[in-house]
Amino acid sequence: MAGGWRPLAFQQFILKIHSRCDLACRHCYVYEMADQSWRDQPRRMSDAVADRVTERIAEHASAHDLAEIDVILHGGEPLLAGPDLISRLVRGVRGAVNTGTRVNVNIQTNGVRLNEDFLRLFESLEIRVGVSLDGDAEGQDRHRRFADGRGSHALVSESLHRLTSGPYHHLFSGILCTVDVRNDPVRTYEALLEFDPPAIDFLLPHGNWTSPPPFREPGSAATPYADWLIKIFDLWYESPVLQTEIRLFREIMRQLMGSSSRAETIGLSPVRMVVIETDGGIEQSDILKSTYQGATATGGLHILRDPFDKALLHPAIAARQVGELALSPTCRRCAIVSTCGGGLYAHRYNAATGFSGPSVYCPDLYRLINHIGARCERDMARLRGGG
Repeated sequence: MAGGWRPLAFQQFILKIHSRCDLACRHCYVYEMADQSWRDQPRRMSDAVADRVTERIAEHASAHDLAEIDVILHGGEPLLAGPDLISRLVRGVRGAVNTGTRVNVNIQTNGVRLNEDFLRLFESLEIRVGVSLDGDAEGQDRHRRFADGRGSHALVSESLHRLTSGPYHHLFSGILCTVDVRNDPVRTYEALLEFDPPAIDFLLPHGNWTSPPPFREPGSAATPYADWLIKIFDLWYESPVLQTEIRLFREIMRQLMGSSSRAETIGLSPVRMVVIETDGGIEQSDILKSTYQGATATGGLHILRDPFDKALLHPAIAARQVGELALSPTCRRCAIVSTCGGGLYAHRYNAATGFSGPSVYCPDLYRLINHIGARCERDMARLRGGG
């Protein structure tokens, strides 16, 4: 390959097992943004596609001698697919891969249907559970509503208590929270901590230069998202005990200390994930659906016909593996490029220039990273000085 680059095998397989959802969240990139291809997807992944998925994952893991892979059950809302399909996929993958490959399985759910029956199933299959929650009732119900306008906070809270307060807490992988700067950051954080999450993912709402995210004016020096996150960072960082992992903050701190990124949201580590759509299409990150119609396409690759190695050679996937070489001159000249990595790929999109520019969140990322770096540097200096 040019420049000495060689593709790195996929290690994370996101399986879209159901293409519909029982909520109508206002900030959903699948249903509410540019790409509307969900309308043409079958509602549920067929057994034939599911069985071929397990074979293709095993084939890829064996060909690249992978010691560990992650299988993420996703949607839509994956619980709508039902227990039989979930069991078929999980047992199928674990039965198909070589004994030397560890298979970690996670499911990301809105929590509405997370009942005792599903929890017993997940325990039997060793599936870890992530739940989406945007904070307290006001924060959650601002966006995460049913189609008739009813809020979901009460139902999701009940499900989270079922998951976290009984014998299933060990299955809990964490909470995904989409930031809305209208919600009080401290109150949001404290509402999430009530469920004793092992980790919290704070996600910036998806947007780009052509379709800006809420309250992020392209080109403005204002930093509403950094200001919001910094209030939580300071509270988290100053806590005498570690209350939870906040992945965004931890990843920034790791990279400031010279380690590589473990998340696609930040840093320069090569992206090693692939999406299998409900119909069996092999696609790029579904977050790209926030940019334009067809942005996730890989030239018609399909699980029934094609191995995953073909997707590794797709130019857009290669661009997300070559690191700094794929960034704009503006990003490459930046002092924090090794930590920021240009931000999330989808957030760089501009209808006029593609993905070649910096993130629409550039000022926010710059301020947040420098704030975290300054705090860590002061503490390291204090430790070196014995004070």
